[in-house]
Amino acid sequence: MPSARFIQYGLGPIGTGIADLAAHQGHRLVAVVDIDPAKIGRPAAAFISGAPADVVITADAATVLNAGADIVLHSTQSRLAQVFPQLLPLVDAGLAVISTCEELAFPWIHHPVEAASLDALARSRGVGVVGLGVNPGFVMDLLPVILTSPCRDIRRITVSRVVDVDLRRVPLQQKVGVGLPVEEFRRGVAAGHLGHIGLPQSAAMIAHALGWTLNRIDETIEPVVGRNDVVQGVHQVCRGTHGTTGEIILDLTMAAGAQNPRDEIAVEATPPIRAIIAGGIHGDQATYAIVVNAVPRVLAARPGLLLPTQLPPVAGTTRT
Repeated sequence: MPSARFIQYGLGPIGTGIADLAAHQGHRLVAVVDIDPAKIGRPAAAFISGAPADVVITADAATVLNAGADIVLHSTQSRLAQVFPQLLPLVDAGLAVISTCEELAFPWIHHPVEAASLDALARSRGVGVVGLGVNPGFVMDLLPVILTSPCRDIRRITVSRVVDVDLRRVPLQQKVGVGLPVEEFRRGVAAGHLGHIGLPQSAAMIAHALGWTLNRIDETIEPVVGRNDVVQGVHQVCRGTHGTTGEIILDLTMAAGAQNPRDEIAVEATPPIRAIIAGGIHGDQATYAIVVNAVPRVLAARPGLLLPTQLPPVAGTTRT
């Protein structure tokens, strides 16, 4: 893998894991941006193994735009409205960007104006911008699309993902409402604070790859309830319909102690395809690798706002 100079933007659990892996694989960290007062002004090496001793964490992204980076590895928020003001100056400075913002994986569905603006700016500056991660970005969209390659007469794609969040980071457990009363969970969903972000984006990405036009996309979000009416997690289902013959169903359960964790993909077509990944793909570890392994592909990609399905195949690395 060719080495690149990178800025790490966001140093939460996911950003730290990405930066650790990127440095481990030979990429050079040139700057770190984070707003946590406990991290500002401290050496990046205190949080990122392999970070150069002279890199100090800053809260002001404007001060690192000329740090000599090739690409920014961005991991801050899930909503495009939150990250759009962060992304524009980076792209305007001629920096390629890989972001774990879920809505950036297919922003045209909910934010077409912002997507068009970001695409035009990236094209004018000659850089690629893409939203990547495990979900959206791989397991519930890119992987199903790849599995349709030997198929014709595709009628339905169903993806089921079951995640035991006991095995995942605490912020994710909080995001899916573990430990909350049911009514508090419902208020959090209504306010947009709880639940997984990205299923409509994944459905739209699959449809785009298949050349389908979705008539509608519907999503339901319900709590997984355990003893004493305490929430253990979330069950979300997204359905997209194409005419009267095509359907995309994305079924996601993320709960503490979830039984039979797995990733399962079924393609109703000729021939039919069914694939099961027992245990499921570990989201945090996979996100680190997906982002870092994509660095050379994004740097070599055509300029503009890209989809995960538009990148050349991103192979894993054996380098240790």
